[in-house]
Amino acid sequence: MNKWLIVGFAVLTIPAIVYIWLGNEMDKAAKEKANGTNDYVIILGAKVKPGGVPSLSLKYRLDVAADYLQQYPHVTAIVSGGQGIDEDQTEASVMYDYLVRAGIDAERILIEDKSTSTYENIKFSKQLLPENTTNITIVSNDFHLKRANILAKKLGLDSDVIAAPTPKVVELKSRIRERAALLKTYFLGQ
Repeated sequence: MNKWLIVGFAVLTIPAIVYIWLGNEMDKAAKEKANGTNDYVIILGAKVKPGGVPSLSLKYRLDVAADYLQQYPHVTAIVSGGQGIDEDQTEASVMYDYLVRAGIDAERILIEDKSTSTYENIKFSKQLLPENTTNITIVSNDFHLKRANILAKKLGLDSDVIAAPTPKVVELKSRIRERAALLKTYFLGQ
């Protein structure tokens, strides 16, 4: 067999295998359902539109978080997300307001409003946890949970998850971009 044919085959096949493997890893992580055993849930921020309107991705995260918090009244939420340059409010403040309007007691919601990345979401939220708390629940869109779990583990936290659906309008773009971010996390740690 021609060596260039083998090289060509490898160049085409290896990225496809990695792409499929990463997709499977993301799908597997989204199936690790939380069951109320952890006392704290960290809800990861996402884009906020002008006027404090959550993006559809963030709305889906908040809706599943509100359902979970109503089902498990002993759980405290940490809403996590700073303010991007194109946002007029912090993600955390919008998340807080949304959950309160959904009937979650304000006393059950802690605010982390400095983070600008998934790593910072978890790192800064960890600072709000009581000392010696190492088990948490993470809420995010389904495609995002594998990386969130890896980052939590790097920060000394064990996590289960609540998977919010990903809006169809951004699903393809989000899953492709997340594969690149996941590879970065595997190789560089963040």
